[in-house]
Parts: sequence; structure tokens; C-alpha cells
Amino acid sequence: MSQVLTVETHCHNVFSNHKIYASKMPFDCGVTIEEQLEIAYRQKIDVMFVTNHNTLDGYSQILEYKKNHAKYRNIRIYPAEEITINNKGHVLAYGIEKEIRPGMTLDETLDEIRQQNGVSCAAHPFAVSNGIREYAKKCDIIESFNSNNIDFFSNLIAEKYAKENNLVSIAGSDSHVKSTIGRSINKVESENNIGSILEKLRKGKFTIEKSDYASKKEMHEHAHYIISMSRQSILNSINESNPKYHSIVKWAIDSFISNPNSRLWQIMSSLGMYLSKRVSKKVNMYGYNPRILEQRSWSNLISLSLIP
Repeated sequence: MSQVLTVETHCHNVFSNHKIYASKMPFDCGVTIEEQLEIAYRQKIDVMFVTNHNTLDGYSQILEYKKNHAKYRNIRIYPAEEITINNKGHVLAYGIEKEIRPGMTLDETLDEIRQQNGVSCAAHPFAVSNGIREYAKKCDIIESFNSNNIDFFSNLIAEKYAKENNLVSIAGSDSHVKSTIGRSINKVESENNIGSILEKLRKGKFTIEKSDYASKKEMHEHAHYIISMSRQSILNSINESNPKYHSIVKWAIDSFISNPNSRLWQIMSSLGMYLSKRVSKKVNMYGYNPRILEQRSWSNLISLSLIP
């Protein structure tokens, strides 16, 4: 029986930790299964795809927890994964049953998704650090709005690209902190089973009901979690690559961890967001060569942001 469903298509929990491909910071998200279900319950979310990075781990666990807590029985959880391809761009895979490994090319990744009859989605395609840009049209659908793209230009160009290429589009919360679960919501009239949901997704029957941005405070909170939990990994990496900077990096990390809301770190956070916005504007709106983004080099991105 068909019904109008509210759908969260992009969110993470603690099972994303230690699954970030080729990253010096292994921690990604501190949201527990319990918190995720409770927020979904409060927001009356009917369907949730939990899109942990490069893993399906956590899917069976959240189903088990839900089974033992009748309060959440009406929330349907379906399998999904956010896959990092070889250039560190991200692709969402909905409705798959077997985990897809990271590090493959885009075409190889899409072939794996098709073999499982899943639906592929270009996640935040024009984001500065992890989008697949114009290759998004190879996917079944495109995430034309991502709540974490607070530079704004990434979403503007994604929406424009989707319309120009007649692509099916959705909005994603990309939630990594509990307060942003349901920040973006899609609606669909469908039976509440995976087959019907995926069919509606492919055919473009989803409508974007809500597309709100994460706040700077929430982005700052996420950064604090990542750096706090990844502290030792960061220091080990610095010790191996640039040992002369170990002391100052250690001071900076410990200062941020102990007092993240100090004036210094609020200024640094605002500066980082401002520079990211400048890079996004130059590449997405002013036609700067996007190849600089493929290298995923923060030194290059900072240099670009400082060009008048």
C-alpha cells in the first residue's frame, strides 16, 4: 500500500569510524545508533538510509537495536554506503547487500552498484574536497543539495548542472552530528519496502521537502570530534613526515581540543570556512581549473584561496 514517506538519504554514525579511505584522521562521526534512531523518531522520519563510509557495518546492528525497541518499529532502515573512489570523490550506493570496497575508479564502482541492482548517487558532486564534478551524470541520480556545503556555490552549481542535464536529484543532510539528522528531507509516495523505494528513486519520484544548511557551530562541533578522536594518528603522521613540526602541531591540537570555543579557534574556524568559500566560488563560478581539486592538496587550495 502506497503512502507519503519522509526520507533521510545521507547520514552517518559511529560505524563510519576507521573506514575513511586513505586518511590520516580515522574518526568520522560520533553519533550512536541510539541517538540516530531517537532523532529520527522525534522528527517523524519514515525511511533512513544510513550511508557510512566504505562499509555496510552498522546496518545489521541498527536493525537489531530497532527490533528490541518497539518505539522505533515504524522507522524503516535500508542498506546504503558512501564509497570513496580512487581520486577520493564520493558516490552513494542505495539498496546494496554486499559492501563495495573503496579505491576503485568511478566506472568500476558504478559497475559494482549495478551488479547489485542498487542505485548510484553523486554525493555533493561539486564540493571542494570530495566531489566527482561533471562525472556526476554517470550516476543514476545526483545530490543537488548537501547540507554541509555551506560555501553555497557547490550547491548552486550542482542544482544548475542537474537541471541542464535533466538529472534526477535529491537533497542530503550528510549528517555527522546528531543535530543535523533530518536537516535535508525528501518525500515520496511509495510502498515502504526497498524495491518500491529504489524504483521511485530511479524514476525521479522523490521531491525535496526540506533543504537547510548545517550551521557553522555544527561544522565546528564535527571538526572538534574528528581532531579530538584522531589526535594520536595525526601526531604519528606528523612525526613520520615532518618531525620538526611535531611540537607546534601537538600544541595546536591540544589547545583546540581543550578549548575549542576560544576566540583563537573561533577565528581560525571562520577563516577556514571563508577560504573554502573563496576556492569554491573561483572554481565553480569563475571558471578556475578544477584539476587543482583533483590533487586534494590543502596547500594548493589555500594558495588558490589567497589569489585576488
